[in-house]
Amino acid sequence: MKLLIVDDSSIMRRTIEKNLGDYNLEIIGTASNGNAALEIVKEKKPDVITLDITMPEMDGITCLENIMEIHPSAKVMIITALSDKLTGLKALDKGARGFMYKPVNAEDLKKAFDKLLKRQE
Repeated sequence: MKLLIVDDSSIMRRTIEKNLGDYNLEIIGTASNGNAALEIVKEKKPDVITLDITMPEMDGITCLENIMEIHPSAKVMIITALSDKLTGLKALDKGARGFMYKPVNAEDLKKAFDKLLKRQE
């Protein structure tokens, strides 16, 4: 399965990448904003996408709406520092499959991805 990591923080992108090493995911790209993410989605059709909400140029909700138009079968996991429940519900309503708050730790990320990918231990 192909993974795209979208976050304006390079530290966050590396953290996600490092903690998902156990999964059979090929990281096909990383993007620091929504516009760059959409280019990769159009070109490479990732199966799984981690998506930040607060980014320059295009916010995560707008990006999510565009991703769902381009590639509706993508499994999108929102990972955000915004802790209001409304944003999470809005993202799920727009097509996201999961939602996590930053800071993320390895255990939470693995649990969320097990659920996202329906992987049972």
